[in-house]
Amino acid sequence: MRNFQELLVWQKSHHLTLKVYKVCLTLPKEEVYGLISQMKRSSSSIPTNIAEGCGRDSNPEMRRFLIIASGSSSELEYQLILARDLNYISVEIYKELSDLAVEIRKMIHSFVKSLTGKV
Repeated sequence: MRNFQELLVWQKSHHLTLKVYKVCLTLPKEEVYGLISQMKRSSSSIPTNIAEGCGRDSNPEMRRFLIIASGSSSELEYQLILARDLNYISVEIYKELSDLAVEIRKMIHSFVKSLTGKV
């Protein structure tokens, strides 16, 4: 069992989630059950799945949850593109959050590779 709070990838994904939640406060209220809900869910799914994987007893189980976290990162990346293209967020905010999501996905990929020697 691993301590997820010690993992840099978890720390970065938690930081990303906090930033996404703050950005969601600025989005149009009519998006509360749409894009806002989706962005909060996908961003929080990243550190949640990393944490859940750390609580599992085997590397294959950890790998499975990391792959889910990576998928949530991709999902968030699209939602950020949508928010940018709808002019809900600035290009600067989009770039900051998107770059962080991509960095986290790369870290997850490396972590998965370290667990199995393959992806």
